[in-house]
Amino acid sequence: MEVPSKLPNIGQSIFSTISALSNQNQAINLGQGFPNFAMDEALIHHVNEAMNKGHNQYSAMIGIIELRKIIKAKLDITQGIKIDEENEITITAGASQALFTAIIAFIKPGDEVLLFEPMYDAYAPAIALCGGVCSYITLLPPEFAIDWDNVKKKISSKTKMIITNTPNNPTGCVLSNEDCMALAEIVYEHKLILLSDEVYEHLVFDGAKHLSALRLSKIYNQTLAVFSFGKTLHCTGWKIGYIVGSPYLMKEFRKIHQFNAFCVATPMQVGIATYLLDANTYLGLSEFYQKKRDTLYNAMLNTRFDVLQCKGTFFQLYAYDAISKKKDIDFAIELIEDYKVATIPLSSFYTTKLELKYLRFCFAKTDETIDNAVKQLILL
Repeated sequence: MEVPSKLPNIGQSIFSTISALSNQNQAINLGQGFPNFAMDEALIHHVNEAMNKGHNQYSAMIGIIELRKIIKAKLDITQGIKIDEENEITITAGASQALFTAIIAFIKPGDEVLLFEPMYDAYAPAIALCGGVCSYITLLPPEFAIDWDNVKKKISSKTKMIITNTPNNPTGCVLSNEDCMALAEIVYEHKLILLSDEVYEHLVFDGAKHLSALRLSKIYNQTLAVFSFGKTLHCTGWKIGYIVGSPYLMKEFRKIHQFNAFCVATPMQVGIATYLLDANTYLGLSEFYQKKRDTLYNAMLNTRFDVLQCKGTFFQLYAYDAISKKKDIDFAIELIEDYKVATIPLSSFYTTKLELKYLRFCFAKTDETIDNAVKQLILL
């Protein structure tokens, strides 16, 4: 029996491809975006304690109240905004599920969604499954600057949503206050929904501050913002995140959420709620990851790669045009096979066919891992 595919143009992701090659060649994997160091033992203790105390059954569909109250307090501390924990916060099975559910909840066949590329690869497939249409704004290195006049020109009567990502994966760029103001004007004027991917909210460097879309009071009723405990607490395998937004949008979001996830692992919620009572668990993350970024940067000064210094996330782009003229995917494969280091080619984050000479490195690794990888790259 022939079954037609709902995503006929989607194959294996670049992350799966690179990881498989990395494993085959026993390479050091600086490609995939997850930490290879231990998470805090205190958090593990709190989760185990929750299990031992019997918190092992379904939680409330929207998440346990203790965790939603902690998120409310965290947003007040970090962004200075007041959120209603009952009607404006939902705990999700990771940020990807939150993004997918938000798109499913609001995008109908023929609706356009404005996307900025390079971008995380989960947005477009969700839009396609809804029968929506992706409209792309292509941002180019080294600045990846947004021309907001161009954004205005791309909007049509069919445009329903804009998706932003700050701090941005893969570029490490962050939206400035001027960017946020321009974005707010466009969203307000055209009555759009803003879906803001903010999973790297606590990974902003050099004294900068993450500016959440939730701070844009003019469009608060049109905004949903997505966050990740996996990125914040070094536990990506737990797949736990949350989404915040106005009661009207959250009501529609929860209609879908109740059927595609319903609720999230209860002991993790209880453990995280206890762990985050100490705000220092997240307030110190920028300093922690900036040191790792600088460790990679200082080591890479001994190679022929040129850095595009990131302002956020745990990714950094490096140009290799002084080393090779190969396409980035071919050069990435060469690094794996001949130098035993895995990275991600920047072009894989675009739908537009571009000849780029940049690779994405993940520095959420131990210093030893970073040092060992760079020792191999020095040989180039």
